[in-house]
Amino acid sequence: MDNTPISCKVIGELFQLDGKRLQEQYAAHLSGYTSWKQLEHAQQWILYPENIGENLSLDETCLSNGDLYTILTNKAAKGKKGALVAMVKGTVSDTVIEVLHKIPESKRKKVKEITLDLAPTMERIAKRSFPKAKLVSDRFHVQKLASDAVQEIRIKHRWAAIDQENKEIEYAKELKKRYIPEVLENGDTLKQLLIRSRFLLHQRESKWSASQVHRSEILFRLYPDLKQAYNLSMELSNIFHQSKNRLVAFKKLALWYNSVEKFEVKTFNTIARTIQNNYEYILNYFDNRSTNASAESFNAKVKALRSQFRGVRDISFFLFRLQKIYA
Repeated sequence: MDNTPISCKVIGELFQLDGKRLQEQYAAHLSGYTSWKQLEHAQQWILYPENIGENLSLDETCLSNGDLYTILTNKAAKGKKGALVAMVKGTVSDTVIEVLHKIPESKRKKVKEITLDLAPTMERIAKRSFPKAKLVSDRFHVQKLASDAVQEIRIKHRWAAIDQENKEIEYAKELKKRYIPEVLENGDTLKQLLIRSRFLLHQRESKWSASQVHRSEILFRLYPDLKQAYNLSMELSNIFHQSKNRLVAFKKLALWYNSVEKFEVKTFNTIARTIQNNYEYILNYFDNRSTNASAESFNAKVKALRSQFRGVRDISFFLFRLQKIYA
């Protein structure tokens, strides 16, 4: 009865029982929930020191109503039984550290590597809790910053196009004429061009369809700053894909910084500073090419379980079911 809400409803219909009442009986008596050793503090934290391994992932997830939980998982379990090491309510570093310090120091010192995002709180948690571990900033978070910066430029131009269109409509009304928007050679209006370019700016050129290639040619001709931003984003992605070691990556990142300085766009300068502030942890990626993908995968499983429950009404019981599967 892993999928409790669905199973109880199906069994109830099959045996002509009240599914809701059966679910309540399952939670109260059949599941072992009421005798769960961690029930008393489950809403605040759950901990499984026996699941700790040499390579861990640290991340956060949202359970319900915006409530964030910090999650520590063991990569060796590959998202299955034994993957969950700890879940702590909130992302306040001192709170999470206090819980993780309940794990014996001897076990915490055996951790060799932790992947995490770029949040300073996650860095502090990892450093204070696992003093012997090498920290690795997730490359996908770095790449996403660049991708988001490209989209921010596109959105800025889109709002300008909408504003210009409104002015032209108002002017046409004053002249008592019908407003006819300018149509570009691919059939898009300027506003449509900027809306429909969203996905192609996320992809490599090699993955563009013929229509996307045509659209990009028009887009980059009209907005050369978008072309520069897109190229910088792809160059950063290529550094992670193609660099064979940290020394090569270090040199390529230095050249990338020079290109960013010449571009003189605030968002990309912010990305460059973020990389500089996390330089060592980002370069650590090139040692073993470790990412936080396992943590993202685990988050997806948490969301899938939450969906099966049709939301999370009782957090403690939800975490009980979660640990049954993954701890």
